[in-house]
Amino acid sequence: MKQSRHDRILEIIAENEVGTQEELLALLKKSGFNVTQATVSRDIRELRLVKTLSSKGEYIYTAAKSDQNNLSSKLDTLFSESVIKVDYVFNQIIIKCYAGLANAVCAAIDSQHFDGLVGTIAGDDTILLIMRGEPQAHNLYNMFQKKLLRS
Repeated sequence: MKQSRHDRILEIIAENEVGTQEELLALLKKSGFNVTQATVSRDIRELRLVKTLSSKGEYIYTAAKSDQNNLSSKLDTLFSESVIKVDYVFNQIIIKCYAGLANAVCAAIDSQHFDGLVGTIAGDDTILLIMRGEPQAHNLYNMFQKKLLRS
């Protein structure tokens, strides 16, 4: 739900000149997301939306695209340098890392807000990801496998 709401927020600000949280809240409600102003405020912070000057001279919310690309790039780098093996069973993914690197990889994974990711736990060299269901686990596992093959 949160990921689909975040995706919709990014669509809304790409399609509309939204200058206030109240405007964004109204547009989200029109899209079927019954959320509070506090949730919208949290979403803005999590998505790292910034206000920029529009062509009309008004400040509107925009997405900081370079941040997301930068986070994704950091995850790719961490994966290639830190991860040894990835496996999954049912709705759980296990990632084996070199000693001492699991926390950094886990933090990078958390920053990506993957669809269906319920929570993560990192030890010294192992990460456990709990997914909402097996299909989401399988999809994320495949993505991680591709990252490993590229390294």
